Amino acid sequence: MNTHNDRIALVTGATRGIGAETVRQLAQAGVHTLLAGRRHEAALALALKLQAEGLPVEALQLDVTDAQSIANAVEQVTARHGRLDILINNAGVLLENPAVAPSAQPQEVWHDTLRTNLHAVVAVTQAFLPLLHRSSAGRIINVSSELASQTRQADPTSTIWDFRVPAYSASKAAVNSWTLSLAYELRDTAITVNAVDPGYVKTDMNEGDGELEIADGARSSVQMALAGSDGPTGSFTHRGETLPW
Repeated sequence: MNTHNDRIALVTGATRGIGAETVRQLAQAGVHTLLAGRRHEAALALALKLQAEGLPVEALQLDVTDAQSIANAVEQVTARHGRLDILINNAGVLLENPAVAPSAQPQEVWHDTLRTNLHAVVAVTQAFLPLLHRSSAGRIINVSSELASQTRQADPTSTIWDFRVPAYSASKAAVNSWTLSLAYELRDTAITVNAVDPGYVKTDMNEGDGELEIADGARSSVQMALAGSDGPTGSFTHRGETLPW
């Protein structure tokens, strides 16, 4: 018997890649999932495709970098559902050329990376938090990266030692810090807050140069989203394995 069919989830950046697969897997588990995308046409097209497969998916226009778009999305979710049980902050960008030295990365890249990967995560979470408080078991999942791990960045034996994208790494490390602060704030509530690393996944972001298939990359978020009351809060994991901060 499916135990998740009364839950409402929202996944940002969900029109392709890991986000789209996260929507699929949540919906396959019976969760009514809001497929949020910057372009309404793209979100609607994918939602209709998944609906045709019998999955409980609903399109939602949401540009995470636009305050009015966020406000409109909150208004729509409030009117349609009255609450939110799961928020997965999946939307993100990697704009740097790894071949460029860290000190030579343009300020524009830093600004645009932090705007999407950090500021938008905070803004979306703040906006939807009142709806999450209406849930009996709220879940906030922030999609981070192994590149956020300061411990592994500083380890010459690490697999990421030679891969330097400082704006992206800093943005995800800041998301981890935000995760810890919010988890502390909500420690006495029914809402858990966790950061997850999907792994090195074959996506458009890295032009398919990854190690994991997209279906595997979505599993960290889905696993955390469906965690029971004994699940963690304030953690940083990859498919259940704790990662160093």
